[in-house]
Amino acid sequence: MKLYFSPGACSLSPHIVLLEAGLQFSTEQVDIGKKLTASGADFRSINPKGYVPALQLADGAVLTEGPAIVQYLADQAPASQLAPAAGTIERYQLMGWLNYISSEMHKTFGTLFNRSASDEMRNAALSALAVRFEYLSGKLEGKDYLMGAQFTVADAYLFTVLNWSSLVKVSLADWPVLQSYLSRVAARPAVQQALRDEGLLG
Repeated sequence: MKLYFSPGACSLSPHIVLLEAGLQFSTEQVDIGKKLTASGADFRSINPKGYVPALQLADGAVLTEGPAIVQYLADQAPASQLAPAAGTIERYQLMGWLNYISSEMHKTFGTLFNRSASDEMRNAALSALAVRFEYLSGKLEGKDYLMGAQFTVADAYLFTVLNWSSLVKVSLADWPVLQSYLSRVAARPAVQQALRDEGLLG
C-alpha cells in the first residue's frame, strides 16, 4: 500500500493508523498547491479530487476520504482493535464519531485555513468550534479515548484535527480535557513516529 500525504494535513490520520495497525506501506508526499507528487506525477491522475489522503492498494485500486480509509485499514488488522467489529452497535458509534469529526470539526477548521475568509466567516467558525470543543470535552471527561479505554481510528482523526488549533492560533486553554487528550494521544509511539516521518517533530 502507498499513502499519499501532505505533512500535518488530514492524511496524518491514516498515517497514524497504518503504524498503529503494523501494516506494510510506503508514503509519497504531495504538493497540494501544485497537485504534484514528490516523484513528479500529476496527483489528480491518482485522486481526481486533488486532495489527500489517497491510499493506493497493491492491485492499483485507490481509496480516498479519510474516514473510509481508516476503517479499511482497521479491518486489515482486526487484532489491533482500531475499530469495533462490523455489524456491532459500537462500529456504528465509531462511524458516528468519524462523521462528526469530518463534518463538524474538519470543515469548520477549514475556514480558518482559508486566507480569503472574511472576519465574519472566521468569527463564525471560532464560535462554532467553541461549541464543539465544549461537547467533546463532556464526552471525553473521565475517558482516555472517544470510545472509552481503547484507542480507535476516530482518535487518530480527532487528534489530527484538534492538533490544527496551534496552527491557526486557536487556544484550547478553556478546555483542559482536550489539552490532556491531545497530550495523551501525542505520546503514543505510532503517533510520534508519524509526526517524525512527516517532519513535524525535531
